[in-house]
Amino acid sequence: QGSILSTTSRKHFDLFDQYERVFAYVADHPELAVWKPELYRRMIDHYGVVFTRPGRLPRGSHGEFLRRARDHHRRYRVPKAQLRRRHLLIRFGLHRTFRALRYGAAVRRRLRGLVLGPARAVRSAALRLHYRVQLRLPLRPERAVFAVEGGYGGDPAALEEAMRRYAPHVRSSWIADPAHPHPLPAGPRLVTPGTAAHWTALARSTYLFGDAHLTRGLRKRDGQILVRTLGGTPLGHTGLDLVERPGAVPGADPMGLLRDVAQWDHVVSGNRHSTLTWQRVHPGRWTALEYGSPRTDVFQRATQDDVARLRATLGIPAGAVAVLYAPARREHHRTQHLPLDLPRLARGLGPRFVLLVRAHGDVPVEGPRVVDVSTHPCPEGLCLAADALLTDQSPLLFDYAGLDRPIVLHTGDWAAYTAVRGAYVDLPGAPPGAVGRDEDELVDVFTDGHWNGARAALLRAAFRERFCPWDDGRAAERVVRHIVLGRTEPSPVVPLGERRPVRSALANTPYPARSPLATVPHPAGPRPVSRAAEHL
Repeated sequence: QGSILSTTSRKHFDLFDQYERVFAYVADHPELAVWKPELYRRMIDHYGVVFTRPGRLPRGSHGEFLRRARDHHRRYRVPKAQLRRRHLLIRFGLHRTFRALRYGAAVRRRLRGLVLGPARAVRSAALRLHYRVQLRLPLRPERAVFAVEGGYGGDPAALEEAMRRYAPHVRSSWIADPAHPHPLPAGPRLVTPGTAAHWTALARSTYLFGDAHLTRGLRKRDGQILVRTLGGTPLGHTGLDLVERPGAVPGADPMGLLRDVAQWDHVVSGNRHSTLTWQRVHPGRWTALEYGSPRTDVFQRATQDDVARLRATLGIPAGAVAVLYAPARREHHRTQHLPLDLPRLARGLGPRFVLLVRAHGDVPVEGPRVVDVSTHPCPEGLCLAADALLTDQSPLLFDYAGLDRPIVLHTGDWAAYTAVRGAYVDLPGAPPGAVGRDEDELVDVFTDGHWNGARAALLRAAFRERFCPWDDGRAAERVVRHIVLGRTEPSPVVPLGERRPVRSALANTPYPARSPLATVPHPAGPRPVSRAAEHL
């Protein structure tokens, strides 16, 4: 008979019985009520797919199917669930109207394709010709271009700021979509991707700084200097090591990677571990600029006023212990989820703690004293606002270590992570602080004081010595002086014991207010913050 997905059959009507059983199960388990809006949306989407896909329903059964879908829509409707416009047709059971609108939409798409297709082809050809012409024109020795995935931030943002400070004669352009919700700071020129100005900047600028977002479509020419940023200290396997782990990062392209690496001149590295790893997994003729992580420079020059402003922006109540929970992205999962039960964790921690949750993907973040910071534009700002970091395999922990604030490691799925992705660092064997395997152990770590105890401080010191040797606030300066000013001897590094990263708000709270019995109000929640406002 074959797969039901490719079979015309009334078996598709079994969906109604299946969803009835699922909703009955949810009704019997009140703790699952939070999933009802998502389950409701999925159900309506599922019915819409079966109804609209050719070859699913037998001839003459579409009206009956839509009527039953309408009944389920009314029976299981969740008042606050967000629905698409096409769901209204299922809601009212408008069989013929639904088919007429689908036919009209198909006609519009066809006409649009006939008109826009040739126009896009002409525009694309014109841009390719423009780029080839620009490649034959002289380089501009005092021009630099920056780009990063996500619009603005990371190491490229710190390098661009250092460029304005230490090499003001160089004019900078930043490749980013104008619709990006977090605008650039004053200084660099905004260049829209895919425009003539974009290709002119790539062809004529002498200095190129950025990640993979910069090098897409780039044909590096003689005289250009490409400085690649690779996103921090490597923990999980990357580069050519992913060839042996095809399920770790879907879509990995080793041949494309080698073509990209062939254009690199320099790679910014924060420590010896990063340099040795990248030299092996990104083989090429590039040289490492082992000068520290530019994006963490802000940790050394930020002030207590900056910390207070960031906490107020996030709605963190005065006297609260703000814990930044930043789990790693699970690339091998089709959909992302949070490894920890947030409501359970928040209840266990008690009224004094506030969780700042930085999730990946469209993951619901809910719970008492929980603030969703998933869309916050500046990870460094979140680190400055937090009194401690709770994470698992996120590379953010290497950056946060530079602040010399407590780090708590969640190791619940470490074995699964290493089996799928592999790891260069044995985090459970050499953690940056206290360790917990589940919600109960993590609650004990925080409530018993192990998270900021003497042993945690010793572990953190050893971790910083290994992974933060250059993070003294001058990493971006060293890179700019080397690349633009030709000063190949790096400036002396400030020893770890002499560094003074900005203290957390908790460290500056008078002792009585730090009592574990203190209670804080529920946080006001996140407020819209522009990237410019977060620029320190």
